[in-house]
Amino acid sequence: MRRLSRYLIILLLSFVMVTMGWNKAIAQIPKSLAIAPFQISQQQTQPADFDGIIQGTEQLVGLFTLYHKPETRQVYLEIQPQQLEQNFLCFISLESGLENSNFWSGQDLGSFLFKLRSVSNRIELLIPNINFRFNPQETQAAAIDRAFRDSVLYSLPVMATHPERQSILVDFSPVLVGNNEFSGVVSQLLFSLQNNYNFDADKSYISGLKAFPNNVEVASVLGFTAVGRNLVPHSPAISDRRAFNLKIRYSFLALPDDHSYRTRLADERIGYFTTIYRDVSNPTRTGAMVRYINRWNLQKQIPSAPLSAPVEPIVFWLENTIPLAYRQAIAEGALMWNKAFEKVGFMNAIEVRQMPDNATWDPADVRYNTIRWSTSFNSPFSGYGPSHVNPLTGQILDADMVIESQAIDSLRQRQEILVEGSSAQCQDGLLGRNWQQPTPNNQEYLIALEHFCFEVESTRQLAIGAIAMSVNPRFHQDSIDEYINQYLRYLTAHEIGHTLGLRHNFRGSTMLTPEELNDRDITRTRGMTASVMDYLPVNLAPPGQPQGDYFPVVLGAYDQWAIQYGYQPILDMTPYLESRQLQEIVARATEPDLAFATDEDVWGIFLDPEALPWDLSSDMLRYSQWQLDNAQYIWDRLETRSFPSSQESDQLLIAFNTILSYYANNAANAIPYIGGQSFHRYRIGNSGSSLPLEPIPVTQQREALQLLAKYVFAEDAFNFSPNLLNRLVPSRWSDWGNPNRFASLDYPISDRIGWVQNRILSELLSPARLTRLRDLEFKTSPGNALTIPELLEMLTNSIWSELWTSEKQISIGPVRRSLQQVYLDLMTDIVLGNTPAPQDAQTLAWFQFKQLEESLDYLVKRRSDRLDAYSIAHLAKSRDRIAKTLGI
Repeated sequence: MRRLSRYLIILLLSFVMVTMGWNKAIAQIPKSLAIAPFQISQQQTQPADFDGIIQGTEQLVGLFTLYHKPETRQVYLEIQPQQLEQNFLCFISLESGLENSNFWSGQDLGSFLFKLRSVSNRIELLIPNINFRFNPQETQAAAIDRAFRDSVLYSLPVMATHPERQSILVDFSPVLVGNNEFSGVVSQLLFSLQNNYNFDADKSYISGLKAFPNNVEVASVLGFTAVGRNLVPHSPAISDRRAFNLKIRYSFLALPDDHSYRTRLADERIGYFTTIYRDVSNPTRTGAMVRYINRWNLQKQIPSAPLSAPVEPIVFWLENTIPLAYRQAIAEGALMWNKAFEKVGFMNAIEVRQMPDNATWDPADVRYNTIRWSTSFNSPFSGYGPSHVNPLTGQILDADMVIESQAIDSLRQRQEILVEGSSAQCQDGLLGRNWQQPTPNNQEYLIALEHFCFEVESTRQLAIGAIAMSVNPRFHQDSIDEYINQYLRYLTAHEIGHTLGLRHNFRGSTMLTPEELNDRDITRTRGMTASVMDYLPVNLAPPGQPQGDYFPVVLGAYDQWAIQYGYQPILDMTPYLESRQLQEIVARATEPDLAFATDEDVWGIFLDPEALPWDLSSDMLRYSQWQLDNAQYIWDRLETRSFPSSQESDQLLIAFNTILSYYANNAANAIPYIGGQSFHRYRIGNSGSSLPLEPIPVTQQREALQLLAKYVFAEDAFNFSPNLLNRLVPSRWSDWGNPNRFASLDYPISDRIGWVQNRILSELLSPARLTRLRDLEFKTSPGNALTIPELLEMLTNSIWSELWTSEKQISIGPVRRSLQQVYLDLMTDIVLGNTPAPQDAQTLAWFQFKQLEESLDYLVKRRSDRLDAYSIAHLAKSRDRIAKTLGI
């Protein structure tokens, strides 16, 4: 009753306040019943003057209206009421980077779908969760919405509201410039630099603003200052390591409202980048994951015409920084794709235009697709082809391709990898591949990695061809200009393929036989490979045979088929009929020239010897042998090669190391044959398809072992003359122009050869490979599998061949002794169970050790007169080591 009376008194007093005025009423409320009023800030009770805040600013009207005040480094954003709760896109890229921290000029820093939401006198910038989608009309929609939440990145206070337009003004500067700016690059960079630098707000500012009806372009500079001792490694690209800056480009644009665009479902048998979400409205439906391919909205002007110009062609602008000598080749590489589009009814689907020298627009402007020229001191890639898509539909909206110039500017290569440096540098770079590269679980990481194309090996391949042309008279018919132009056409075609939505196809290189690769009548009509989306080495004919094209000059069959799937107009509007037509296209997946394998089939796995980067031909073992013979031929020619006095003294050393890496890579291409399986993305039951996994024929596995025995493990595999080795000297400049100025004068040939042998032998005896060999005995009929005993016996006989030689005198050289010690190291770990190798491998390694110990004991005790001092000591120590391992 008392509580009810209290409420009645409050209601009565409220009536009094309304009739008598707030101040008088408050004065008459008894203190025991008074309710403290809500404390409203001065800004809330007296809204700031909109016009007063923006006074003296530079106004830019477009998709959003921006107000820039340079003296305070502020950018105000005016938000119209209708822009709240609407979807917008933000594309972010790095205009200038920091090479030593894996942030590179032209790098894509991400794409975001975002909304602006008004909450409690603040504006939230939020990232909606579009990974899960549902029908909002369903009864469970509210429950689903609660389960998958949005991310609020910023909450910006409302500075003022326009009295007439009711638009909202916020300070947008923290989103663009600050320790927590939109791209997140500050935190990533500071983490990679181990927090030895601080973000410096005093050196950070907005450097450019442009507003257009459908997009807003913002350029910002982020400053960093050193605070610790472990500074960025010295790079001539930075004038002083104590401070540096990054330049960021933000492109804000409206989400396209283009009802003419139709999504197209992806198929794993054709390599397209995808836009993916989970349909939680109907989880019982088969395949709740929905994947759309990423593609341009390409439509015919005349839909019924067999060949029609597109309503809007895909236009690429050649940046005006591209050297004049290369523009035609780059344009031809981009236009190469028009042949594929013609087969699906589009005439001139791609156009290439030249950016004028006096152009007022920025190549990074999202309204322009550009092919840009990058000149870096130490870039990790040769080409980069990202695209920006609508994350709701997969429609490609913008693409910029970057060509890194350093491979072409200097065919001398990267000296810090090819010339003497620290042993770690030389070893990591020698083979041009990461042998134990992990397979990240993060799919976004894999896709980002895929955009950075070719990496160091592309540069090396370009140099290999140039070296071959310089020492071999039969290559003189081709000019170095045409050689570079072929490379540029291929590189451009590859990267433009990415901008069209296509992923890598590492099986494309297996289309032609080794002989057909050098028949230009074939390579210029059918193509050198089934796909330019492969990583391809320079094509070098073996000694004594005519040379064909060095790189692809036309698209392959897979490229044309992939364009058909992604871009062939389908007039049937029902999802069922469209799906039926797409399945008719993809049903050709079993054709040999249309085989497909992409990054997740390759990196960190190396199961399928036909799905490798940097391989070529349908008979890789024979082609690899050709290249190994080429390398030996080039080494022989280098022995008598003289270089002009105007060139650096390390020219011969660079050439020697380049060919050594080429030799090692071609030998390593034989490894996946051992215990390997061919993998095809076939659907079981498809007409004409075989099983998805097929063991490599045992004859090919044995051929691969024989190749490695001859070119890697044999006594005469690395026979270099003293005359050649004693000419291998590094450059002696003591400035930053020579990154190897602290290198030793003498060339450590034994270490170089030993490292190659070590890595290949380690791969052959790895637990994963031994497990595959064991499992293949289950997957093949009896007698058709290479077994662990056969592998171990071959390796033992090849590596320890001196034990059974008929020569009267035995002298085991330093390279052989080192190889044999590596063999003992690896086998000891297997015998003792120090590796996860299968139990059968442990038992067989023990048995192999037992036999080897007996042979060593016989030679040391009874035939020591045949051995020199090095050999007898080495063999005696090896015998005792095995005996201890076996517990004898």
